[in-house]
Amino acid sequence: MKRIVLVVLALAAPPSFALAAPPVEVAIDNPAIDMNAHLRVSAEAARHRETHRLSEADFIRMSREPGVVVLDARSRDKYDELHVKGAVNLSFPDIAVESLSRLIPDKDTPILIYCNNNFTGNESAFASKVASASLNLSTFVTLYIYGYRNVWELGPRIELEKSQLEFESSR
Repeated sequence: MKRIVLVVLALAAPPSFALAAPPVEVAIDNPAIDMNAHLRVSAEAARHRETHRLSEADFIRMSREPGVVVLDARSRDKYDELHVKGAVNLSFPDIAVESLSRLIPDKDTPILIYCNNNFTGNESAFASKVASASLNLSTFVTLYIYGYRNVWELGPRIELEKSQLEFESSR
């Protein structure tokens, strides 16, 4: 019986690195980072997103309409390697008030997004991410937070060889 208690106590003990961490007495305030607002608006964006997902055919049809922006938020390197023909690149880390207002000044502009996880068959250009870390999710939520509500997401996972979308390289 003592042996079991000792095992439980050993498992309950904090890891050695935790002993060196300073105690948190006061929350570290930074008004430029608001996790609670992010989570609240993300939940709202998730509900909005459910009515803004497109089949490949609808994505293609909408992409041909005047004034529509097809946005690729992958890195510039991946975009240059291969992207949907006619897409513009604004790498996710570069999305900010100024870059968005320069690229898409009208928040009512229809924006179509896609990401790595929409395509298979070219891991170099479209490296798969963990599903919960898909770039579509981050991009959709971020655009929503910035006030863009006319955002549409390519929904399915498509084999590049079978895709009806046209692709091009900037290299």
